[in-house]
Amino acid sequence: MSALVLAMAGTAQAQEKKVVSTPNAPEAIGPYSQAIRAGKTLYLAGQISIDPKTKQVVAGTIEEQTKLVLENLKAVLEADGLTMDNVVSTSVFLKDLNEFGKMNEVYGTYFKAAPPARATVEVARLPRDVKVEISAIAVAP
Repeated sequence: MSALVLAMAGTAQAQEKKVVSTPNAPEAIGPYSQAIRAGKTLYLAGQISIDPKTKQVVAGTIEEQTKLVLENLKAVLEADGLTMDNVVSTSVFLKDLNEFGKMNEVYGTYFKAAPPARATVEVARLPRDVKVEISAIAVAP
């Protein structure tokens, strides 16, 4: 019985959640964290095209917004010692699915070898009226 209790305690310990944050990505604009680590998995909140230095939305082309969004995700990953190569899944939310090709072109420059699984959907509206939001899940080695 004690071996079972120890095994269960180890599992609970491995799944404790830890907040991950960095000043190199935009602060949360609501009651959520930039990322949460549970065990070896890092769950990253959706990022939009906010410049972490100015805290202002960068309202540019879909390509410019996608690049900033991915740079913000990269900064949060780095705060936990991870890279884009650790990303196993992303969710992409687009204001206009007609811009998928342009977004995808920029996205592809961040995920060259073994790109993550991905879902992409068009939405009616995004926070601060940006064109793209991306969330991700990463796994530590």
